[in-house]
Amino acid sequence: MAHQGNPRSVVGQDEEKGLHRTTTGVTMSPELFERLYFTPKTPHFSENNKKFANPTALGFVGFAISASSFGMVLMGWGGASGLSPLVGIFFFTGPLLLTLSLIFEWIMGNFFSMMVMGLFSVFWLSFGVLQLPTLDLGTPFATTADPTGNSSPAYNAAIALYLIVWGFALLTFFVFTLKINAVFAAIFGLVTTACFVLSGAYWKVSQEDFETAGELQKAGGALIFIVALLGWYACFIIMAAEMRLPVRLPMGDLTRFWPATDVAIEAEVKDSESRRS
Repeated sequence: MAHQGNPRSVVGQDEEKGLHRTTTGVTMSPELFERLYFTPKTPHFSENNKKFANPTALGFVGFAISASSFGMVLMGWGGASGLSPLVGIFFFTGPLLLTLSLIFEWIMGNFFSMMVMGLFSVFWLSFGVLQLPTLDLGTPFATTADPTGNSSPAYNAAIALYLIVWGFALLTFFVFTLKINAVFAAIFGLVTTACFVLSGAYWKVSQEDFETAGELQKAGGALIFIVALLGWYACFIIMAAEMRLPVRLPMGDLTRFWPATDVAIEAEVKDSESRRS
């Protein structure tokens, strides 16, 4: 609710209480701030979150559109097959919106959100390169029986290893989402699992076990589609709060299970500022 009276004294009182103040003059609790920005409740050197619009929802839109399409094609809905028709989401929809969000998360001093946007942006770009038919990446592995080389053991084993590395990267991020909320943690937990499952699909292709590979592909697609739904859920909550829509949906706050570090960090920030002055 907007405050009235002396703006400077109001802002000072808000900061003492740990409240955040937006450009519209609306104050919000640390819990609501964290739901909007997916940022742990710690003091920031930057005050730009009071000047600029919240970019987190934009990144979620790019991620959710891309993940939804990716998951449905992997599951073969409507007879869909092959990922080359999704080049648009691999190079534009996902990376473009995620990169824009990344830039403004950085400007606003939202460290973890910035890292997440950057991670998924480069994932879609790098995986999209593998789907471009014009690059003929499998040509070095081509044989008479497989002129494209896309079914060769060496080519598919390499992609499987690539996805395993991504799985461990996502697992690392998952650990830190456990300090934020259950929805964010579920997104990273499921997408990590999906990455390992899809890696298994490529391993099976390299072993010419195409039936098992197809089943693993559908399972990975189902996991990614669930992740996309969670992304849409989080996006809706962020947009509802920003647009003042009276909808209160749970995010599953996990911060209460962690010791408070705000006081110690704020003391360090103030000490650093006093030394600079």
